[in-house]
Amino acid sequence: MPTSVLKMHLGLAKGAASHLYRMSYRKPKQIAAAQRTYFTKVHGLPSISPLVSSVEETPEPIPTTVKGTIPTWIRGSLLRNGPGKFEFGNQHYNHWFDGMALMHRFRIEDGQVTYRSRFLSSDSYKQNSERNRIMVSEFGTLALPDPCKNIFQRFLSRFEMIKPTDNASVNFVKYKADYYVSTETNYMHRVDPDTLKSKQKVDWSKFIAVNGATAHPHIDPDGTAYNMGNSYGNKGALYNIIRVPPERDSSTDTLEGAKIVCSIAPHDKSKPSYYHSFGMSENYVVFIEQPIKMDLFKIVSGKLRGKSINEGIYWDPNQETIFHLIDKQTGKEMPVKYYTKALSTFHQINAFEQDGFLMLDMCCSDDGQAINNFLVQNLRQSGEALDEMYNTMCQPLPRRFVLPLNITSETPLEQNLNTRPDSTATAVCRTKNQVFCTFEDLHGEDLKDYGGLEFPHINYAKYNTKPYRYYYGCGFRHLVGDSLIKMDLESKKFKVWRQPDLYPSEPVFIPSPNPEEEDDGVILSVIITPVKDKSTFLLVLDAKTFEELGRAEVPVNIPYGFHGVFNSSP
Repeated sequence: MPTSVLKMHLGLAKGAASHLYRMSYRKPKQIAAAQRTYFTKVHGLPSISPLVSSVEETPEPIPTTVKGTIPTWIRGSLLRNGPGKFEFGNQHYNHWFDGMALMHRFRIEDGQVTYRSRFLSSDSYKQNSERNRIMVSEFGTLALPDPCKNIFQRFLSRFEMIKPTDNASVNFVKYKADYYVSTETNYMHRVDPDTLKSKQKVDWSKFIAVNGATAHPHIDPDGTAYNMGNSYGNKGALYNIIRVPPERDSSTDTLEGAKIVCSIAPHDKSKPSYYHSFGMSENYVVFIEQPIKMDLFKIVSGKLRGKSINEGIYWDPNQETIFHLIDKQTGKEMPVKYYTKALSTFHQINAFEQDGFLMLDMCCSDDGQAINNFLVQNLRQSGEALDEMYNTMCQPLPRRFVLPLNITSETPLEQNLNTRPDSTATAVCRTKNQVFCTFEDLHGEDLKDYGGLEFPHINYAKYNTKPYRYYYGCGFRHLVGDSLIKMDLESKKFKVWRQPDLYPSEPVFIPSPNPEEEDDGVILSVIITPVKDKSTFLLVLDAKTFEELGRAEVPVNIPYGFHGVFNSSP
């Protein structure tokens, strides 16, 4: 996750240019606060400390105990990624996102499941292990000067730039038929999806002028991948749209042929927005410039001041959110900008074009404080302190924005342009190049009883960039997901899988052979509990009924992770 901001290392000092431009449209702070969505307070939350504790790797496959039935047509591996080690020696990481990457593989074949895991053999992991101390700074943890150096060397090290980590702990992604583990710095690792061994460290900046890329690329049907990454230079920061071709010239190809198709200037080049992902429809990349800001001067000077990267990130509720549309064919940014009130988003659900509109569906919150809430000490709290922590957070909700595409000089101002029936979203031209939008909820009020929804997934292979009916996610009635939810967009009603003291990972949809309907398939999710040792299991739900089909119990402990993908086998 936001280990991302380490991608700011190259040229950052030069890029910390003066404040150039402030948005002309702002809402007073009190109005932004009034628009925040509040949830019912909770009391008596159970401790989840074991979910964010270090575990041992399981490098050789081990069998699981299957209860119920796992369909025999499922053949392949669920690959998962996330932090698995939170200390070296007597030093510990401060932030959840800092833990060393632990990769997981659940191999499913003939109704049986095996499990293996392996720590990523990153340079960060190896350096930390060799010295048994934290040698490489992460998002929320600043590595202290090496005590083996003399006093003068330790003093000079304070003036060095923070080097980007290659601790790729966020996701499994695919480029040119190869699997990589990624974070949001400029480093990824190509990984063997069977053995989980690292095959090659790959640096984005060796191919294109970016200092990192998100861990959530989008894939077109022909295999072309799109991503986003920032660059920093004499003129400040730029947001860049990246295209990676599907073809490879040889088995050693990695990111060869990657190109920047469009660069977008932030409104404040010294304080660009943080982003974890982006949207994509058939013809457009949608970049969401949100008011989670990165103060480049604070980040550049952090090591000198003894501050970690996360302390240079802040939420500015007085700024609006901007949607930028980039034509995938021409690489040109559309002249019309779409604005909405201050909000934050980590993950989009889907985006598609229909009848002259672009529908952008995403999980978003009315404030952007969450990025700095996930300190390890917070996640390990208990009692009233844990309740208070959760109750001060703004939970994410699924929402749709309807962006009119055919804006011309003749388009009337101050009039709702959203003519879609039964849609409560609005889109009003303020000027010929500025449209202010409000959202419609993709849920009923009862979703708030489950803490909102995050980690959204759809039937991606068939319905990404297309009209769709169902999405899946985790309910968050705790600091991590504590339920699985299937939402029907037609009725806005949902189905839930939830059991006491069980915490599911993001749901991954696997289509059944020869599906006739959108939800013909299964949902896979890794379930963890803090109340019983070595009791993790892989859950298999019928995606249509949301009833449990089976589970594969794993006799080892697994920490709560982030993201993953299903690697199907013939």
